[in-house]
Amino acid sequence: MSNSGLPALSALPATDRADVTVRLRDALLGASFTADGLLELLGAPAYAALARSETVPALRATRGDTPLETLVRLFLLQQPVLHARVADVLPVAECVEAGWLVRVGAGAAGAEDAVAATVDVRPYGGPDGEDWFIVSDLGCAVGGAGGIGSREEGVVLGVGGASTTLAGITVRTPVSAALDLGTGSGIQALHAARHATRVTATDLNPRALHITALTLALSGAPAAELREGSLFEPVRDDETYDLIVSNPPFVISPGARLTYRDGGMGGDDLCRTLVQQAGDRLREGGFAQFLANWQHVEGEDWQDRLRSWVPRGCDAWIVQREVQDVTQYAELWLRDAGDHRADPVEYQARYDAWLDEFEARKVRGVGFGWITLRRTHAAVPSVTVEEWPHPVEQPLGDTVRAHFDRLDHLREHDDAALLAGHFRLAPEIVQEQVGLPGAEDPEHVVLRQNRGMRRATKVDTVGAGFAGVCDGTLSAGRILDAIAQLVGEDPVLLRDRTPAQIRLLVEQGFIEPV
Repeated sequence: MSNSGLPALSALPATDRADVTVRLRDALLGASFTADGLLELLGAPAYAALARSETVPALRATRGDTPLETLVRLFLLQQPVLHARVADVLPVAECVEAGWLVRVGAGAAGAEDAVAATVDVRPYGGPDGEDWFIVSDLGCAVGGAGGIGSREEGVVLGVGGASTTLAGITVRTPVSAALDLGTGSGIQALHAARHATRVTATDLNPRALHITALTLALSGAPAAELREGSLFEPVRDDETYDLIVSNPPFVISPGARLTYRDGGMGGDDLCRTLVQQAGDRLREGGFAQFLANWQHVEGEDWQDRLRSWVPRGCDAWIVQREVQDVTQYAELWLRDAGDHRADPVEYQARYDAWLDEFEARKVRGVGFGWITLRRTHAAVPSVTVEEWPHPVEQPLGDTVRAHFDRLDHLREHDDAALLAGHFRLAPEIVQEQVGLPGAEDPEHVVLRQNRGMRRATKVDTVGAGFAGVCDGTLSAGRILDAIAQLVGEDPVLLRDRTPAQIRLLVEQGFIEPV
């Protein structure tokens, strides 16, 4: 047992037994141990419960002895399974020799010898239907309100909500070099391997690098170049990348107890340092995309705080998705570590330490969101910082790329060029008229996106009319002239006052340049 009262971390499978890894992958696929196979076996409620670290529904659904039920109990529910049952599904001797399985005593599963998994192996469906497998430490596939299965410093988690969020917002274009900084279980490196010629994955935790190698190999993906170190330390001065992604240890905590989440720097300094240092590592036009936490400090504008992080020579789009007060934030991460299950006096002391830290820094809340940088040659980079807590449609990678493409267009076109340009209404835009029932005219008109960011914006009658006829045929100026004639307004005045509204509609993705 470890000093935390939970089982110590297990020895990991070997990374130099490709023959066994290939046989194991083939056996898993042969038994339909895939995301689709699990959903069919367990049903949606039990499958969703697994993502919350709740195992009872899945235990009830796997009482039989089919190969798939055997694998679920072994790798997902981490139950000892009789040797004879596993031998019908997997090459047991080779898996034990390579460290994927371990023999456990008779009595652990009845009168016969049994085997148990040394790591969690969880099916994960790739964006194009790939059957991937994410390796993590036992009981640590997900964290959340139930707490992780180990409080050892070097524990490696699997895929959680933050992991899938980052994977979904990442720009997916073919690139020659990608960097996954703080790779953890390797999920971002796995995604990057689909569209990057070379993937480099770094982590301060050598155990994470080992598990990343297992994740890539078991998923049938190309190996990544693995480097140990903090932030950009493992990257040479002359190395640059087309894509940098990081789901860093962004938790703002008093001390660094858990490597996977606690950065070990004061406040939000780790996220700030990561963002500020990324600019010099990006190639022209390259993207750096991060998840981050940031402090809301008394007497300081949080948007100004984040603008100060953006490195020179980079456009930025920063989206705050959520804000928690300091008590909510402390409770979330105390539960993540399982501290709520500890001695009440110890829990109270830890909670006090979090609040003391926030009080000393005059922190009133903590924001969470996405930060995207793009290296640009523009003389005046564009920095957008906004709050958007509303539902979005993942994946958003194409939406993120299109945002920066539209910025380029607006930067390159003055008002005269904008009016000479042609635009079309973006797909799945609807118009809503808001007003009192029976009123002759609406109080205002709202344009709403049903895709991507799912934005809504108020427009006047001219803006609504303009968007409604944008099909790429007429120039913006010609459309405004026609609207001026319809409403009896001076076309010159209308041309003068409308470009700002057109720019906003383009910037937010309601209309697109042709």
